[in-house]
Amino acid sequence: MTEKELKRSVLTVTAFASFLTPFMGSAVNLALPSIGEEFSLNAVMLSWIINSYMLAISMLLLPAGRAGDILGRRKVFTAGLVIFTLTMLLLAITPDIKWLIGVRILQGIGGAMMFGTSMAILTSVFPPGERGRAMGINVTAVYMGLASGPFLGGMFTRYLGWRSIFAFLIPLGIASLLLIRSKMKLEWAEAKGESFDWPGSVLYGLSMAALVYGFSKLPAAAGWVLTGAGLVLMPLFVIREKKAVHPLFDLTLISRNRVFALSSLAALIHYAATSAVGFFLSLFLQYIKGLGAREAGFLLMSMPLTMALMSPAAGKLSDHHNPGVLASIGMAITALGLILLCFLVEQTSVTFIAVILVVMGAGFSLFSSPNSNAIMSSVEKRQLGNASGMLGTMRNVGQTLSMAIALMLLAIYMGQEKIHPGNYPQLMRSMRTGFIVFSILCFAGIFASLARNQGLANNRGNRRSS
Repeated sequence: MTEKELKRSVLTVTAFASFLTPFMGSAVNLALPSIGEEFSLNAVMLSWIINSYMLAISMLLLPAGRAGDILGRRKVFTAGLVIFTLTMLLLAITPDIKWLIGVRILQGIGGAMMFGTSMAILTSVFPPGERGRAMGINVTAVYMGLASGPFLGGMFTRYLGWRSIFAFLIPLGIASLLLIRSKMKLEWAEAKGESFDWPGSVLYGLSMAALVYGFSKLPAAAGWVLTGAGLVLMPLFVIREKKAVHPLFDLTLISRNRVFALSSLAALIHYAATSAVGFFLSLFLQYIKGLGAREAGFLLMSMPLTMALMSPAAGKLSDHHNPGVLASIGMAITALGLILLCFLVEQTSVTFIAVILVVMGAGFSLFSSPNSNAIMSSVEKRQLGNASGMLGTMRNVGQTLSMAIALMLLAIYMGQEKIHPGNYPQLMRSMRTGFIVFSILCFAGIFASLARNQGLANNRGNRRSS
């Protein structure tokens, strides 16, 4: 097998993995009412269909990345894809809600194994001059999943039933496994022989579970208790890692690697500032503007479609220009879009909203691929699993934090009331406050992104001199 064939195969398989999670998440969201009707579920039980999967991924992303460094990234990725494909079959034939939630946890385990190693595999195969373009294509797959999920999920649910969403992906999973078997015969395990940090993994998993689930329950009392427990457990994890001979996470990546630390912080901030925008705008378009779910969905697709179109070019640019500068420009453009949303009123036209979403999509494209390139290019080969796991963790935690902020504001302004014309003014105030908070977050993130640029310039200079 030639090097070109290997690169093409790796890119195809990892792009499919990157497509899966956002597609699954956005498609399942559309199917929740149908699932709830079939199994007679309340809102709390419905939320566990989403939360169980997110919790499993949050707890295992970093351990899965480390396991890939030790056991082999191809091996861990393949095992994750097997689990993920098998769970799609099990979900398609699920008999009750307990089975469904249990299998969703198993699916989260498979997802963590794939996404904790996929970026590391890409970085192992593609050299610095080609890495940004490969990551741009990979990020495009993410946004294609986001863009197609609501449309295809709605179509499948309406005409074939919600189980068909899972059945649809089974052949694609099998095809990817066959491609791995026939074309991806190399293995990457630069930390082979090192021990796996089980105590650190348990502490990390418990702290992430408490933080992520606690965030999702704010501002309820249980949310504060769980978040507090997570904040207590995290320092214990750090203490453990300082003492471990082969730690789960190499803390020097934070303490001594300026590029990695600030790029990871920038990713966390960017996802925290943007992930709930679609949620807020969905409420605005359907309640305030009176659009149907399908029309609102089509309008909201303008942002991920823009991302999908621009991400390959943004990734390729980061191969030839300082990715930190590109990411900083992207975050500034995103901040501009968020600032414009702060002036949202009932009379705002849907055309203007579409323009804002295109602007934010352009900003997200310029940020995401170059920032990922900066993170993965800043570490040694034996740390690639750590870096890949951290990148996924920042995305997951940022998304959860963003939704927690949105739900907290709705609870503060509207309490537990259902949305109706009488409280539309309160709904508008909660959205505007949210966009102000997100704008401030994103503006602060620009400085975190800019602060790492000197380190990136030094890294590129060192590569050229060597």
